[in-house]
Amino acid sequence: MMAINEPMALADLTLAFERYEDALVNNKVEILNELFWNSDLTVRYGATENLYGWDMIRDFRSARPAQGLQRRILKRVITTYGPDFGTADMEFGRDGSPRTGRQSQTWMRSLEGWRVVSAHVSFIG
Repeated sequence: MMAINEPMALADLTLAFERYEDALVNNKVEILNELFWNSDLTVRYGATENLYGWDMIRDFRSARPAQGLQRRILKRVITTYGPDFGTADMEFGRDGSPRTGRQSQTWMRSLEGWRVVSAHVSFIG
C-alpha cells in the first residue's frame, strides 16, 4: 500500500514548495526555472497564459515584470503519495486586491530533486 504523507517525503516536498514560494515572490527566475521539470511534457496554466513545455515556461518567467509578486498564503495543503510524487495546493491573497488566488502544483521527485510537472493558477472573486 502506498504511504500517504510519509514524514520524510512530506518534509522534503514542503521544503521544495517553500523554496519555490520564496523564489516566486522575490523573482528568483533561475530557481523558478530549476524547480520546473525540464521537459516538453511540463504544463503551466497561468491566470492569463497556457504554457506547454519547460521552454515556454522559462520564456514567460524571463519576460514577466518583477513588480506585484508579493502575496500571502491563506491556506495550504501539501500531500505526498509514496516517496516521489505529491501535490501542493494553496489559496493566496494580495494586498489591495479583493480576489483570492488559487495555485495547484503537481510535483515529482527526479534525480535532480523535487520538480513541478504541472501547475495551475487562477483567481476567484
